[in-house]
Amino acid sequence: MGSNLHSFEDLRIWRDGMNLCNEIYTNLKFCKDYSLRDQMQRSAVSIPSNIAEGFELHTNKAFIRHLCISKASGGELRTQLFIAVQQGYIDKVIGAKLIESAAKLNRMISSFIASRKGKERSA
Repeated sequence: MGSNLHSFEDLRIWRDGMNLCNEIYTNLKFCKDYSLRDQMQRSAVSIPSNIAEGFELHTNKAFIRHLCISKASGGELRTQLFIAVQQGYIDKVIGAKLIESAAKLNRMISSFIASRKGKERSA
């Protein structure tokens, strides 16, 4: 992958994805809309999980594909966060913070994808 990347745990996007996932679980602890809660938790879990899975496949092409899936899960999560805020399941201030965290993480993943694609072209 890269000389300073020995495991997916070394990736900031993975660590930030784990933090966001934790925040989602914490803030939905008392949500009684079990369907939305389950879907949001699945989306949140998918972000760092796909980063880890792609890294472990040890090919740049597979890693990029899984990063794209991770980014898509981030978009799905942001949509679900908007719904949770509108329905009053998550406080507006906390929801805005979570939405911004998810958007920032997606921007970081996009940059990382572009970087990986650049390495693919130069190989």
